[in-house]
Amino acid sequence: MGFGSFGQQDAAPMAEINTTPLVDVMLVLLVVFIVTAPVMTHAVKVELPKATTTVVQQQKQPLRLTLQADGALLDDKTVIDATTLDARLAAVFAADPQTEVHIYADKTVQYERIAQTMAAAQRAGLNKIGLMTNGQGG
Repeated sequence: MGFGSFGQQDAAPMAEINTTPLVDVMLVLLVVFIVTAPVMTHAVKVELPKATTTVVQQQKQPLRLTLQADGALLDDKTVIDATTLDARLAAVFAADPQTEVHIYADKTVQYERIAQTMAAAQRAGLNKIGLMTNGQGG
């Protein structure tokens, strides 16, 4: 199969690459690797000693702040004001600076009130602040 025009009497050799031997070699290598792969993953049988441990996981309880529709701020069902909030946040930070603050705000609460609560937590040094939702759309 030549790529010259019909009627040319040029006797130049055709420079096509025959890829059949290359494919044959690749298939042989593939078969060799498939056969030798399970042999290469041999393991030395060792009987390991047994030890018993207890897993200690302290579940850190987040600080739950609830902003109700009427503007009241609750800390675990206890109504608190701005000065009490600052003292409570400072005490939580002193106990554990990595404590998470979860803010549950009614959907009718003004954003300014939510922002003030978040700012108070940041002033106390608490940086893990989350606004919680019910997780359902609509």
